[in-house]
Amino acid sequence: MSALLAIDGLSVRFGARDVVHGLSLAVARGEIVALMGPSGAGKSTTLRAVAALQAFDAGRILVDGFALAPGPVPAESKLRPLRRRVGLVFQAHALFEHLCALDNVTLALRHVLRQSRVESEATATRLLTDLDVGGRAAAWPRQLSGGEAQRVAIARALAPDPALLLLDEPTAALDPVRRSALGTTLRRLSQQGRGLLVATHDAAFVREYTDRAVSLS
Repeated sequence: MSALLAIDGLSVRFGARDVVHGLSLAVARGEIVALMGPSGAGKSTTLRAVAALQAFDAGRILVDGFALAPGPVPAESKLRPLRRRVGLVFQAHALFEHLCALDNVTLALRHVLRQSRVESEATATRLLTDLDVGGRAAAWPRQLSGGEAQRVAIARALAPDPALLLLDEPTAALDPVRRSALGTTLRRLSQQGRGLLVATHDAAFVREYTDRAVSLS
């Protein structure tokens, strides 16, 4: 399998502290890779660097042919190709509280990809339905359960049809039933040819639902 994501020698420093030091890993299409380690080991920082939300100090990141280099985060206008390649699901979902579920999913499609309302809503409706929250399209984030909010956040990340999906501690607030449903959803997404990088400390989830793990210390 060819690498969809390749990280080579990634280092991120906050002041005098090395948060990530010399990390190398690869994620292939159709593969779910877990990024493991204790709190503070740099799991979330790594995801943010891949999504160009965090500057890094050394190394190289290549996402489906799009290269990121050390130094300041590039201007957003230069990152549009990356935004089509990578979707990030934050640990706390980060849904916009003033928008319903449907509008959370259509936001980037309309304002970044310049899709019409009709086109963006058709895409959002399909994604929400595929993720079993189609009936919650009109709900506000405060009306959603933790599992529902997570699925809406996944739909939002999938809206631009990225090849790579990043998830930060996706099982943190889930009960066993929703955790199992999430694992099934992630496997289905990987079978569509996407690559997934999952930052987690949930060893049981990793054993059951991922292909392999990379450990940070």
